[in-house]
Amino acid sequence: QVQLVESGGGLVQPGGSLRLSCAASGRIFRINAMGWYRQAPGKQRELVATIRTGGSTDYADSVKGRFTISGLDAKNTVWLQMNSLKAEDTAVYYCNAVVVLSTSLLTVNRWGQGTQVTVSS
Repeated sequence: QVQLVESGGGLVQPGGSLRLSCAASGRIFRINAMGWYRQAPGKQRELVATIRTGGSTDYADSVKGRFTISGLDAKNTVWLQMNSLKAEDTAVYYCNAVVVLSTSLLTVNRWGQGTQVTVSS
């Protein structure tokens, strides 16, 4: 019913930058929030950043000042600009969306397939 398509992961050197994007499509009445989570090997999935309808944002303390989430526009797309990347940012990054379905007006939580970000010299 709802698909999330992520792009932009890859290999980057410490101090470098990457930009992730996530586009939502399908039976969407409204998106209440979209965000990015990450999961490193052997660790639990953790919140990186979220953005809500209206533009309010939240960030993990570990990425504040380095990452910026934006978007959630009419195209149902969000971007995560990641600057000053560190080795500890290495993880699979997952897009998440809280969506009100157009078919039922139920609110559901959907995940993308994940994109690998590797920070290494």
